[in-house]
Amino acid sequence: MKLINIGFGNMVSTNRLVAIVSPESAPIKRIIQEARDRGMCIDATYGRRTRAVIVTDSDHVILSAIQPETVANRLYDRNEPDEEELEDED
Repeated sequence: MKLINIGFGNMVSTNRLVAIVSPESAPIKRIIQEARDRGMCIDATYGRRTRAVIVTDSDHVILSAIQPETVANRLYDRNEPDEEELEDED
């Protein structure tokens, strides 16, 4: 199981991610409100402005204070094998 940091030391399992989106559009705002109503919204912003919305396969919606691009880059970096792992295979 691999985890990515979504800000302030909070981690999310990469296996559970469905989407990382910006909270600007009306449909995403509706998704956030519906998740709050169902008790499926996790606010990991620590009182800061929401900049990324992470949707999981369990229908949880996670709010993050870092940019979606940053989360995606962290996810991409985790999926690449480390140089040490490549050297160990040789």
